[in-house]
Amino acid sequence: MEDKSYERAKKRMENLKSFYIHLAVFILFNSMLFLINFLSYEESGHWWFLYPLLGWGIGLASHGISVASFGIFGPDWEEKKIQEYIEKEKRTKV
Repeated sequence: MEDKSYERAKKRMENLKSFYIHLAVFILFNSMLFLINFLSYEESGHWWFLYPLLGWGIGLASHGISVASFGIFGPDWEEKKIQEYIEKEKRTKV
């Protein structure tokens, strides 16, 4: 049982690390897009960097929600669902 707890904690840590990397790349890349757009604003005439910022921001927010330990997909949710499916299977076999 303790080994499973360690594996779950390790997986959560890896997911959080992945989110932080995603966040860093998001900030760096979108900063670069903003700078390019700022320097070429006279030619384009509009702030086009907002489109990838918004699209990628939605993806980043989804990633953050999936990693967060709150809401309906909290830390015990997976274990509760597994137990629910086991109980359901036991009832149908009887």
